[in-house]
Amino acid sequence: EVTQQSVGVETVTLHPHHHLPVVPMDGLSHAAHAIVMGGVREPIHGHNWEVVVGVEGDRLDADGLLCDFHAVEVALASIVAPFHNRSLNDVPPFDVVNPTAELVARHVVEELSRRLRHVLAPTGARVAFASVTEAPGCVATCRPPHPPVGGAAADAR
Repeated sequence: EVTQQSVGVETVTLHPHHHLPVVPMDGLSHAAHAIVMGGVREPIHGHNWEVVVGVEGDRLDADGLLCDFHAVEVALASIVAPFHNRSLNDVPPFDVVNPTAELVARHVVEELSRRLRHVLAPTGARVAFASVTEAPGCVATCRPPHPPVGGAAADAR
């Protein structure tokens, strides 16, 4: 599910009574794009992008951690590094996919989920969302489809 939202404080629910602040992981920094709207491609223009990701789960490991945030940072940095100081339109997958903030958010959440699968598995954590800000107040958030925390999928393990 991809949604647009206004800028605000984000939290990730660990348990109905525990919240973990999400640390912004500024990855894209400076990048340009030209999106197609209504069949018309707009002129290429740049943004100071920000990517914020969240990880959720309902249990912590023996050290009291949901996951290794350094691993999340490294994975996120590797996902967005190819876009830094470039035109998104020139870099896969956006050389063939419209580089909207919504689709960038979806790309980040899908790639992060894939790359962190083994890192998050010990606690049953998962990527909860990726929010991409291309300008103040212009935020697109992608939340991947997941079973509820502690739901049937967790019980099947």
